[in-house]
Amino acid sequence: MNERVARLRQESLAAAPRLSLERAHLVTEFDRQARGWSAPVYRARLLQYILEHKQLFIGPGELIVGERGPAPKAVPSFPELCCHSMQDLTVLDTREKISYKVDDEGRRIQQDEIIPAWNGRSMRDRIFALMEPAWKDAYEAGVFTEFMEQRAPGHTVLGDVIYHKGLLELKAEVAEAIARLDFLNDPQATARREELQAMAIAADAMMGYAERNAALARSMGNAEQDPVRKAELLRIAEVCSWVPAQAPRTFQEALQAYWFVHLGVVTELNTWDSFCPGRLDQHLEPFYVKGLADGTLTRESAMELLECFWVKFNNQPAPPKVGVTAAESGTYTDFANINMGGLRPDGSDGVNDVSYLLLDVIDDMHLLQPSSNIQLSRKSPDRFLRRAAEIIREGWGQPSVFNADMVVEELLRQGKSVVDARMGGISGCVETGAFGREAYILTGYLNLPKILEVTLHDGLDPRIAKVIGLHTGDPRTFVGYDELFEAFKAQLHHFVDIKVRGNNVIERLYAEQMPAPFLSLFVEDCIARGRDYNDGGPRYNSTYIQVTAPGSCTDSLSALKAHVFDQKDLTMDEVLASIDADFVDHERTRLLLWNRSPKYGNDDPAADDIVAQLFDVVFDAIDGRPNTKGGTYHVNYLSTTVHVYFGSVTGAMPDGRRAWQPLSDGISPVQGADRQGPTAVIQSAARMDHVRTGGTLLNQKFSPSLVEGDVGLGALTHLIRSYFKLDGHHIQFNVVTAATLRAAQAEPDKYRDLIVRVAGYSDYFCDLTPGLQEEIIARTEQQSF
Repeated sequence: MNERVARLRQESLAAAPRLSLERAHLVTEFDRQARGWSAPVYRARLLQYILEHKQLFIGPGELIVGERGPAPKAVPSFPELCCHSMQDLTVLDTREKISYKVDDEGRRIQQDEIIPAWNGRSMRDRIFALMEPAWKDAYEAGVFTEFMEQRAPGHTVLGDVIYHKGLLELKAEVAEAIARLDFLNDPQATARREELQAMAIAADAMMGYAERNAALARSMGNAEQDPVRKAELLRIAEVCSWVPAQAPRTFQEALQAYWFVHLGVVTELNTWDSFCPGRLDQHLEPFYVKGLADGTLTRESAMELLECFWVKFNNQPAPPKVGVTAAESGTYTDFANINMGGLRPDGSDGVNDVSYLLLDVIDDMHLLQPSSNIQLSRKSPDRFLRRAAEIIREGWGQPSVFNADMVVEELLRQGKSVVDARMGGISGCVETGAFGREAYILTGYLNLPKILEVTLHDGLDPRIAKVIGLHTGDPRTFVGYDELFEAFKAQLHHFVDIKVRGNNVIERLYAEQMPAPFLSLFVEDCIARGRDYNDGGPRYNSTYIQVTAPGSCTDSLSALKAHVFDQKDLTMDEVLASIDADFVDHERTRLLLWNRSPKYGNDDPAADDIVAQLFDVVFDAIDGRPNTKGGTYHVNYLSTTVHVYFGSVTGAMPDGRRAWQPLSDGISPVQGADRQGPTAVIQSAARMDHVRTGGTLLNQKFSPSLVEGDVGLGALTHLIRSYFKLDGHHIQFNVVTAATLRAAQAEPDKYRDLIVRVAGYSDYFCDLTPGLQEEIIARTEQQSF
């Protein structure tokens, strides 16, 4: 990287994340004077008020401008969604890791102004007030989590619309849609008009914000003494006066247009999780080719602009959460995930010169944000995979690797057109979507081992001594494994029913009270339908439940099947007594369950048949259920860090795991249970039918020596290709030894730059909680292929 980028990067790394009350103050100030508007118009005028009044920032040397808060790493809050208590602020300010500093003025504003205005009115308060007792019991027990009690619906990715149309053209489409409304025959015409008018207001809001930035850059440029910087500032002013009002013409304008849209979306609502530019290499390719041809761009100047763009993402920590989540959340990352490669709309290979340029940027920058992935298809050149693998083996967790052909198959199965499927990809951790055309909403995680624990106690959660499930029978009376599995299946359907009932209430709350007219401008069919992103406006509307720890659940079912029902060397009573005692005075039983049971991840049919069976019943319980927006429910398998939380509320299990320890992550095997090498792991993982999901996450940890040299690099690329030939969805790697991680625990100051792959994101190892550190260390360190 050049001197400019090195300085901007260091400034970003050195900036301390802090909570800014600027947005909360503006929201509260606006709310006092807002009366009589429909919900969409209210939200649009609120965005306009924020963008007209928020403090601007253009830092020295910046080429891409605009910050979410008043300065880099100054993070806004969203009191209309979840309002921080004063205790939350203390936790955020004082916790040892991942802290958000809060100054005295911020505390005063929160206590005197924000809390009195929003206490009892936030979406979080409304959600909990409407949930049934069964939902609250399951939530508090840790059977599932709920994403929308902390943030707005996320997981959408920008398509290519902003690279072809400016906001003025989109406003013209809005006007045409209003003119087509049929107030005689369409009972929704008035509601559609309100939404469309809100979109127009939101477009004006962003154009006004861009022009404010242009005026600031022009003023700074006119006052600048250095002629080089003066020219840069005046060029920035030109760019901001053109985009996003007009479609971009140059590489710099394309990046700035995206960044303004990004800031608008994440200012309107805290769509925590993965709002990002999607297929950045394909979006930027025409501007790159044109710039090289007309001499206005070089590869070096394009790389500089991209690296400045990377810094902007790294300046945006995720908005901090509230309550228990504020105490437990363990990352700053906002989960923006850049896609590279894949296929073009016509089905041809999508890898291009910008793909390799982006890989070089990733290799150069070594930043946590944005996250990155390659979409690898059968048509992708080996050179592309090999370059990505060279970066992967450096050991900092990026990029992750996705099977582009499987992503297309997953989207086709869900009913997307083939063109929309090819233009789709990944957001967040591993989640598939039709970019720019779909609202795919993640609603929360489902704890499979907890459901098995409740099954083994006839509906009782032993941790809280409360019946939260069905009475499916005393497992001591079960005469065969099938009877046990049927009881588990009944409990699963019971809890999914509870979860979906709650989700449906929450969906309507957001549709009616928290529309997103600015985001809706950029998602296909929202304008044509006159409907909001949160209310069925997009072409496709999917709702997901994220299933957690199939590995832990499989190994527990496998142990019960082997020892209680097949070999009969243990009774159900013995197993239940052992787990209820957390194996105290039952160590022989624990070791028997841990060491002498078939384990998922070892290419053992005895375990892998169970994971396939488990997959089928989960699919049947969730997939195809209708949501409230004209779409359907689907399932995906990821955990982020929730497998640590879910483990903390789940007692000892029949696989030999002790109480309160982490569960398996994603679709990865239980930590330390995969003993036959990585090829056995991918054979087991392939037993799941990935095409019937919206994404699966597979973590692997390799010793650095395993991928050294050309032989090691070749073996890594062959493993990835082999897994994808088996129709796997995703794979990612930590290339680090347990000894290095232990050394980092002992002397963190010496390892501040050590980055590891956690789940669908990377983070600094020393910033992770002790529990999460131990979970990563416990993952099997593969020594041979």
